[in-house]
Amino acid sequence: MSKKKHYKQEDTLENVEYALSRTEKFIEDNQKILIIVVLALVILVGGFWAYRKLYRQPLETRAQKEAFYAQLYFERDSFNLAINGDGINPGFLDLIDEYGSTKIGKLSRYYTGVSYLKTGNFDEAINYLKKFTTNDPKLKAISTGAIGDCYSELGNTNEAISWYAKAATVEDDITTPFYLMKQGILLEQGGEKEKALNVYQTIKDKYKTSSEARQIDKYITRISL
Repeated sequence: MSKKKHYKQEDTLENVEYALSRTEKFIEDNQKILIIVVLALVILVGGFWAYRKLYRQPLETRAQKEAFYAQLYFERDSFNLAINGDGINPGFLDLIDEYGSTKIGKLSRYYTGVSYLKTGNFDEAINYLKKFTTNDPKLKAISTGAIGDCYSELGNTNEAISWYAKAATVEDDITTPFYLMKQGILLEQGGEKEKALNVYQTIKDKYKTSSEARQIDKYITRISL
């Protein structure tokens, strides 16, 4: 048994030595290529770090500072100034042009869309709101619902219902019943009472604590007559 064990150890050592020699030969034969690959990885990692630290982060910081007055005008319902700026400070359109790839630049599309909605420019509002993307569920619901508001104002009821339905699919205890209610009212006004009733019933059954649920019985009773 000891001899077999000894032979196995020798075989293992020979295999290891053989593997090492092959590895050394591969490194020797491909030394230039390996050096180029390593240098490329170093440059890639270093370049990405430099991009983030020296360009991207300062750009994001500068965009946030530049957006201060546009956001302030928006909060004060000065929507034209929010969109176009005041001649000294940039508006959201300027921020989109200058910082479109930043978080502020992307958010400016939402602000611009809502501002156009508030000023009655519904086509432009739809244009900017459709370009807005976000990972925030509530903000996604609100921006989607705002598109529904635009189509409703334009008299395009079918599109409005469709966008309210999309907004309602973003599950949230506040926004979901709110947009379901808007959807139900338009369905009812369009004579689609059965669909409207289903929407109202969903509010009653699933969102019992919402402000919409507190008044939903009168809508259900009215439509059931």
